[in-house]
Amino acid sequence: MERILIVGSAGQLGKSLQKIKKEFPQFIYAFKESHELDITNKEDIETAFEEFKPHFCINAAAYTQVDRAEEDKARAFDVNKTGARYLAEICLEFRTQLIHVSTDYVFDGNTNLPYSEDDWTCPINVYGTSKCEGEEEVLDANPKSIVIRTSWLYSEYGKNFVKTMLSLFSAKKEIGVVADQFGQPTYAEDLARAILKIIASPKKQAGIFHFSNFGETTWFDFAREIAAQVKSPIKIKPLTTEEYLTLAKRPQRSTLDLRKIEKVYGIELEYWQNSLENCLKNLNLIS
Repeated sequence: MERILIVGSAGQLGKSLQKIKKEFPQFIYAFKESHELDITNKEDIETAFEEFKPHFCINAAAYTQVDRAEEDKARAFDVNKTGARYLAEICLEFRTQLIHVSTDYVFDGNTNLPYSEDDWTCPINVYGTSKCEGEEEVLDANPKSIVIRTSWLYSEYGKNFVKTMLSLFSAKKEIGVVADQFGQPTYAEDLARAILKIIASPKKQAGIFHFSNFGETTWFDFAREIAAQVKSPIKIKPLTTEEYLTLAKRPQRSTLDLRKIEKVYGIELEYWQNSLENCLKNLNLIS
């Protein structure tokens, strides 16, 4: 049986992979949290690979705190760039296929068209720059790697937009949400399933792929859909980016072109509203 090593298993993607692994019983799994395997420590990685000898490695470890990264630049680059390269190098040494997860924030968002995998990257914040350079390091060190860019990730686990909104709905009567930033929500369970389908595919094509749920929206309309599905009476006010200033600048439109992953790996995409409904059902908030 082929073995899959998942690093960063305490995050949203890692926990979603643990949840759905029973759907792919042909694999043996090893889940490592950051305190068990620090990807910025090459000896940690080598030890784990020598012990488990994985055929595949999913890098779900990342520094994802977008605003905090502006003031914690060194740590963001250690994890998202240096650690990613270490993984790629050791995967090459052990002949392990690396699946590295990246982000839509590698783009500046100054376009009205969805970004393809071949479009020029131009990140506008520290987090996006660290992830962009991490992609480059991975593919430079190990060209056989698969890089999957995703966007607006949420799940039942950890901190994310959906859970933040649900908390605000119960605490406030009215909130304001940015209405002029466009993108695609991604349910982490759908991303996890897509990754395992790629690993299960008989033929692997390396390089960069985009994955999210289908359909573009704004943070404002995303929030309104959450409220509608849970039947919350919350009043949601549309805000401009200028009215809701953050430490890190966000792309105005970071919509991803999803055709390549559909064509190459036959991945079926779910509409984001349907995936949100699945998440809320798993949170026992709707039936």
